[in-house]
Amino acid sequence: MPTLTVYCSSSSRVDAVFHAEAEAVGARMAEAGYSLMYGGGDIGLMGRVARAVHAHGGHVIGVIPEALREVEGVAYEACDELIITQTMQERKSILFTRTDGFLVLPGGFGTLEEFLEVLTLKQLHYHDLPIVVLNTNGFYDPMVTFFEHLYATRFARPNCRSLYHVAASIEDAMAYLAAYQPINVGQKW
Repeated sequence: MPTLTVYCSSSSRVDAVFHAEAEAVGARMAEAGYSLMYGGGDIGLMGRVARAVHAHGGHVIGVIPEALREVEGVAYEACDELIITQTMQERKSILFTRTDGFLVLPGGFGTLEEFLEVLTLKQLHYHDLPIVVLNTNGFYDPMVTFFEHLYATRFARPNCRSLYHVAASIEDAMAYLAAYQPINVGQKW
């Protein structure tokens, strides 16, 4: 069973459309036969995805630092496998090394940091896994515009567009993942 690392918000305060989309992602992942690998939270979009994967018969692997697990109500204790780490760096390493691809849902600074790290690592040829950004309700439109600015000002090469896919819908994301073939974008320099 392929494993998909999902990065997304731990906030429960975001608009209901994002919660509904997170639940739909979890359901669709389970139906497509993906195991969920994620940050181990039971809150925000993270919890919605995990509970939906379980509700549809899927497998959930959570990776959470001990310090966060100790905060009451943060960890999703029902994970099929809950990996406790000492540090965030160890958590990120496990999320990176035990996956078959990455799906980025709306999120804040942590989500952006994780997405940009796996994007940079792909650019530097440390992996050739698919990276999909689910652009729920146009959430990532400003980021896509900024990326175009990077290409226009030559801070990034235009062929870097092929390192990630911005999906307009869950079905678009799942179709991209199913058809994904690694491509070589050449050297960064």
